[in-house]
Amino acid sequence: MYSSSLFQSINTSKGDQYKLDVVVSHFLDLMQIKSRNLYEHSIRVSNYSAATAVYMRLPTDEVRLIRYAGLLHDIGLICIPGSTLDKAPYLSRRELQLYKKHPDLGANMLETCPGCRDLVPYIRFHHERWDGTGFPKHLKNVNIPLGARIISLSSYYDDVIYSSPDFKNKSKADVTRDIFSGSGILFDPDVTSAFLKVIFHNTDISN
Repeated sequence: MYSSSLFQSINTSKGDQYKLDVVVSHFLDLMQIKSRNLYEHSIRVSNYSAATAVYMRLPTDEVRLIRYAGLLHDIGLICIPGSTLDKAPYLSRRELQLYKKHPDLGANMLETCPGCRDLVPYIRFHHERWDGTGFPKHLKNVNIPLGARIISLSSYYDDVIYSSPDFKNKSKADVTRDIFSGSGILFDPDVTSAFLKVIFHNTDISN
């Protein structure tokens, strides 16, 4: 949806950028082997998240981190059996408990990878919710890192678009209202407003 040129004017040392690019490329390859759907989801979430961060006028270094964290936000799912992923969201209690470990699994994988330490909080907390009902730590409001709040909404939107069996029966306005209804409950209100303006190009969300 958004050109990669949005994300190229980022000030970072060539050495650090190279290390990060190598690590991200490696993990994306593993993700693609695990599941083509997971890989494509991650690409889209990265684009949505970075475009939202740009719209919010975040510093270029933070946009860069959010872009890469979006690519790797679900990397922990490569540790989850494919049979479990194929059943989502219709999981047993045991399967759901296993699924909920993936933010920590992914964050733990990246903690010792060159250039990735700053991505860890975004990945670990991308399933937290504004009202504290998320996981793994039940963080609330601004205690959730901003990048994680952006990725959370981007991932939710992509799941609605590509995983919901009844999405084809919903209009753009229906999807907008679904997301807007989570503002202040599931999602940061400021992030929600910016995200919807980016995705729907200033669609009127009051109707």
